[in-house]
Amino acid sequence: MKFVSTRGASPAVSISEAIRNGAAPDGGLYVPAHGAAADFAALDGDDLPSLAASLLAPFFAGDRLAADLPAICAEAFDFPVPLVVPDPADKRLRALELFHGPTGAFKDFGARFLMACFDRLGLEEAPLTVLAATSGDTGGAVGCAAEGRRSVRAVILFPRGRVSPFQRLQLGCWREPVTALEVEGDFDDCQRLVKAAFADPAVARRHRLSSANSINVGRLLPQMVYLAGAALEVRRETGVDPGLIVPTGNLGHGVAALWARALGAPIGPVLAVTNANRTLSEWHRSGAYEPRASVATIANAMDVGAPSNFERLARLPDPRRQLDVELVDDAAIKARIEAEHRRTGYVWCPHSATAAEGYARLDPGRREERVWIAAATAHPFKFAEDVEPLIGEKLAPPPALAAILDRPSTSRPIPATLEALVEALAEAPAAAEVPAA
Repeated sequence: MKFVSTRGASPAVSISEAIRNGAAPDGGLYVPAHGAAADFAALDGDDLPSLAASLLAPFFAGDRLAADLPAICAEAFDFPVPLVVPDPADKRLRALELFHGPTGAFKDFGARFLMACFDRLGLEEAPLTVLAATSGDTGGAVGCAAEGRRSVRAVILFPRGRVSPFQRLQLGCWREPVTALEVEGDFDDCQRLVKAAFADPAVARRHRLSSANSINVGRLLPQMVYLAGAALEVRRETGVDPGLIVPTGNLGHGVAALWARALGAPIGPVLAVTNANRTLSEWHRSGAYEPRASVATIANAMDVGAPSNFERLARLPDPRRQLDVELVDDAAIKARIEAEHRRTGYVWCPHSATAAEGYARLDPGRREERVWIAAATAHPFKFAEDVEPLIGEKLAPPPALAAILDRPSTSRPIPATLEALVEALAEAPAAAEVPAA
């Protein structure tokens, strides 16, 4: 399997090279050069690590990482992913709880998968520098996954004043070789800085840059696995392909769902739900893609005005590009959290609540056709200051998040300029001096 750039001006590369590079030299994103298929009927009984190794095998065929893929998947998918019924009175809605990992967000899967790949790609030269622009959750997952690694150092860029208090603590609490940079701007400024660093050959070469955002195909591919696994579970139970409802900001989850469906996963309709950032909903309504400045919402990890993965979506053939888009603003998010807790006792985080609201807005006839799986992307404790007033009670942190509360946290403020980022890169600590595995 080879991978090519969405912009078509870079040579085809192996999966190892695509993961190592992060983004293509022409500024595009790597996508598979041709389609792949999996025999899902033969995978029904597999646990998640085994399912991951089987589903991702076609993308790693012939690559230096192919032999290590089962071990990489075992490392990345080593915590539970329960599929629960939030409302016993309505078994058509299932919540896929993706927040039981070490940082309480779905980003844990991709970050751990990516770091496991980097470790196995070796240290022939200096360690890689992994850049991660984050609107809230990616940076925490990357920092946790990178802590103590010898193969990489991680530099996390997050927007000042645009993350929750717990997210801010989590972004700066990791030990070397992790550095957190607090950017004077929004997420799109952080993402722009990462892209500018990649686009500067001298900077990219000097620091051996790679990416940990979903622009890196090594972050995106693992997201197919738990969506496909949940769809298989529901298909076995009901005999009907379930629909997926995925909260999305940078469109990684949406593309992962479409890629999994193209691979043969028993996935029916896909509904991508955004917050008040209108870029995707306007594209879906008019057919015109027009990036715009992001706006701040309580679902801050989705505050993206120029979703990078639109390039991957646009490259898909029309039949495989089919998805719906629903916009859910802050008022609707708050109302949904409050109503669902009052009615069922279930607590949705602001991001996951957009999926619950998307389900509630489905045409009743369409809703009754199948089970709908809503991706619950983060633990509500991470947004306690917004959620607790709505539900009228205190949230208890799960053990993994409680352990973070006592960690010291530091970050370095920088202006949103490439010059400031380059200066910070020069001063960031090197990879951890830990014994080789």
